[in-house]
Amino acid sequence: THTKMATVALGFNIDTPRWDQSTFVGRLKHFLNITDPRTVLVPEEELDRAKALVEGCRAGLVPPGSSQEQLLYAKKLYDSAFHPDSGEKMNLIGRMSFQVPGGMAITGCMLQFYRTVPAVVFWQWVNQSFNAIVNYTNRNAASPISLRQIGVAYVTATGAALATAVGLNLYTKRAPPLLARWVPFAAVAAANCVNIPMMRQQEIINGITVTDGDNNELGCSRRAAVKGIAQVVLSRITMAAPGMIILPIIMERLEKFTFMQRIRVLHGPLQVLLCGGFLLFMVPAACALFPQRCSLALADLELELRDSIVAKHGDKVPYVYFNKGL
Repeated sequence: THTKMATVALGFNIDTPRWDQSTFVGRLKHFLNITDPRTVLVPEEELDRAKALVEGCRAGLVPPGSSQEQLLYAKKLYDSAFHPDSGEKMNLIGRMSFQVPGGMAITGCMLQFYRTVPAVVFWQWVNQSFNAIVNYTNRNAASPISLRQIGVAYVTATGAALATAVGLNLYTKRAPPLLARWVPFAAVAAANCVNIPMMRQQEIINGITVTDGDNNELGCSRRAAVKGIAQVVLSRITMAAPGMIILPIIMERLEKFTFMQRIRVLHGPLQVLLCGGFLLFMVPAACALFPQRCSLALADLELELRDSIVAKHGDKVPYVYFNKGL
């Protein structure tokens, strides 16, 4: 703690995005910054210091001698490790910055061990456990979810992934080898369609808080929740797609070479590394597909909510805004 505090340089707002969030490129730069896997290695004390600095800055106070670079780095650490709604520190595995190291290990193994049913079952289960943690961590925190609902979501999503993977695995026994290599992606896509809505069902049942352009709360909307969750499902499938669709084609070609047949033991590590290469770009790109602060036209809201907004604000609120989660 600093005894002497100085006010922030004029016009500097730590919460103003550094890049234009209404464009894909601006969002991509933003997410490249906060999903940086190196932030996973930052010690807890440094994350806590970054949080204190960001909160001090929001209150109009920064330690004297702080440069704008230091403040922006503190904000990067804060965004990578703390939840945007609640400000609570997220568990390490659930952070988007852990998607590259965690995702590359699991995806690489799913793509390598796809031939036998026990291997398929094991790696799909590991993947769904990882996904459940990520989805729970990145939900819209304003909607609490009970342990029972988390359990049901986890079991259903794992069931969907396993049914798809094992079913397709048996179905593709006589199909061209490449089709069998694509089975893990089909299972991941099917599970995402179940896991995310189930894990965030409270938002669909009760609605999520929507605000006007100036962040004044207007009420809760179920339609906003559905739109936000649908966008997240699409983003997650997009995140996995290139690695899980293109990599099998690359491996299929490579494995025909004699030198590759000699080094079979290295195929797994090679797939893990290549998955990492895909995810390094795809995690931020998929997060950037849609704006984090999602909008919905007033006309698309539930009738009762729309009427109450019009009654209070007239035609001053054409759009409502909400955090869609990640």
